[in-house]
Amino acid sequence: MEISEIKYQKMLADLLEHCQANLPKVNKALLEKAFNLSFEAHINDIRASGDPYFYHPYEVALIVAKEIPLDDISVVGALLHDVVEDTDFDLEFVAKEFGEDVAEIVNGVTKISGLFSGQEITQAENYRKLLLSMVKDVRVILVKFADRLHNMRTLEFVPPEKQRRIALETLEIYAPFTHRFGLGRVKWELEDLSFKYLNREAYEEIAHKIKNKRRERESYINKFIGPVISKLREHDLDFEIGGRAKHIYSIYKKMLKQNTTFENIFDLLAVRIILESNDPNECYYVLGVINQQYKPISDRFKDYISIPKKNNYQSIHNTVIGPEGKLIEVQIRTRKMHEIAEKGVAAHWKYKENNMNTDNELEEWVNWIRDVFENATRNEATKEILASFKLNLYQDEIYIFTPKGDLRRLPINSTPVDFAYEIHSNVGYHCIGAKVNGKIVPLDSPLHSGDQVDILTSKNQHPNRSWLQFVQTHKAKSSVRKYLNREEDKNAELGQESWDKKLKKSKLTFTRDELNKLSRKLRFDNPRQMFIAIAKDVINVDQILAAPEEKEEQVLPDFQYESFAELARTTTGGVIVDGEHKGIEYFFAKCCSPIPGDPIVGYITIGEGIKIHRKDCKNLLNMLKHGEHKLVPVVWPQSNGSNFVAGIKIRGEDKLGVLNEISNSISHYKNTNIKAVNINTNDSMFNGTVSVYVNDLEHLNRLIERLKKVQGVYSVTRFDINT
Repeated sequence: MEISEIKYQKMLADLLEHCQANLPKVNKALLEKAFNLSFEAHINDIRASGDPYFYHPYEVALIVAKEIPLDDISVVGALLHDVVEDTDFDLEFVAKEFGEDVAEIVNGVTKISGLFSGQEITQAENYRKLLLSMVKDVRVILVKFADRLHNMRTLEFVPPEKQRRIALETLEIYAPFTHRFGLGRVKWELEDLSFKYLNREAYEEIAHKIKNKRRERESYINKFIGPVISKLREHDLDFEIGGRAKHIYSIYKKMLKQNTTFENIFDLLAVRIILESNDPNECYYVLGVINQQYKPISDRFKDYISIPKKNNYQSIHNTVIGPEGKLIEVQIRTRKMHEIAEKGVAAHWKYKENNMNTDNELEEWVNWIRDVFENATRNEATKEILASFKLNLYQDEIYIFTPKGDLRRLPINSTPVDFAYEIHSNVGYHCIGAKVNGKIVPLDSPLHSGDQVDILTSKNQHPNRSWLQFVQTHKAKSSVRKYLNREEDKNAELGQESWDKKLKKSKLTFTRDELNKLSRKLRFDNPRQMFIAIAKDVINVDQILAAPEEKEEQVLPDFQYESFAELARTTTGGVIVDGEHKGIEYFFAKCCSPIPGDPIVGYITIGEGIKIHRKDCKNLLNMLKHGEHKLVPVVWPQSNGSNFVAGIKIRGEDKLGVLNEISNSISHYKNTNIKAVNINTNDSMFNGTVSVYVNDLEHLNRLIERLKKVQGVYSVTRFDINT
């Protein structure tokens, strides 16, 4: 079915008329341009109803202009909200032709569209928070409300299974959300339409009974309001009064709550009095008039003017006994209060997480939006307010889907490992990889709101220390640390068992003091650290026990540096592998044993992943003669204000106070922290190593220069595999 030129022009004229009547300003040229583009983009598309698809964005734009009036940018966004998703036009084109604000709205609505497709609707409140976390501009949400409202109005044309899914989604997510935004009329219509498709039999029964009693109801309302009108006119009040039946879904909920039938619900009728005044005191004056005319029921009185609802709804609700003993609810409000209740003020609710920062941001945000809504109806909205019209809610957290469609809330920058531990500790412990939206990603990849994450596990996988560099949640961090501590305890026990067996076999004994002395010689803080090294085969017990004094010089240098190198790398969290090789396992080459601060490069090996070498490594230079194509760019992680561990080898005269002078010289330069000091003395000489936290190589070099000036120090060099 084509749209004739006459109908086309009339549709455009109607839209412009509603915009000019309801919006603070109207960029007519921009609206016409968007109208024309939307029409052309969808010219070959047909809806399930058989109507041209263009009817949908047009009706959505009308809803925004008439029922959720905010500004012309919202209307333009509504006209174009399906263009990027369903046609050949891209977001860059929209931004270029209509501006960044319109592109943001179109992009936001596109991201939300289909978000819940195939997902079972559980944890509805989390879904609503997910919607807010995904958008920056609240107008995205308002256009989405209008889009959903029109879809519900035309839901009869889609298959029954899809009807139920969309209706449930609307009832559980969108209807309560519109209430939070103060959009009363939109909420009621979404609820009734959802109820129609979820429980058609009950819907039609209640609708039929309401229709049959319409004439009776209208007659009764007239009987009730007649005396009220006379009294209000006597007091020269300017007002509008009318009656209505309560909404179908609200009647159904009341029937369930009271466990009764339609006929036994007394307060099916409501009368609303709207005063053409901005003085709230007139509402209380009218309340007095009503209570003189009809007997009030005291426990059914609610004053939402003195204490507004959290979505800023204001009105007096008073239930009285009308003619024939029927209960009638009377709502009394000013015109301004009515406009806010019907067309919306940003919801004023508290996100109850005891988070004062979130509450403060919410208060500020609500005030911005309230100003926009109130001013928009009076043609007073300002560019300054609209420029501030951004959402700051829930930006510090993300919402992630499980493969089954459940939602999990995580801190911003969380990774698949955080998500794995959120699912279950055992999933976290054995997490070996992750699929995000169907694609395999490294375990340290940041997740984003709306991602669907599938964790891959292996019984052979276990946490490693590098995970502590990127996990965000307390649960993940504490679980990883707990595992590492357990492994360390296990290794300490295994190492001691191995040590004890070797001693027994060699028929040797060590006192506690001798064991402490030996562990210090081997550059360990205590025997426990030595036992862990034994369990990891870092040191050879047989060599130590066979001839400790003779082997010391042979054993110590290799172990001493490798132990230090492992510690230094741990503080940085390893290295970053860029490009297509990201995620491939890597190892540090033993020939040059690089540590943080060294210029490094990766080299692809057969069967051993990527080997990390110093760039000046002699072995690497030899391998490059026939394998330059195997090089992989790698870097140490950015420090972001943190430091890495570096080692300094130092020799000098063993005299009183020299160690104190060395410590002061280090700590007084840029407040450098010392991690460990290992010093040996022999006759009148000392030699040893100092482990320090430094910012970079320049920092380390300056420390070395300072130490060379300490009296009694003979040589100071960087602790290196070759020193």
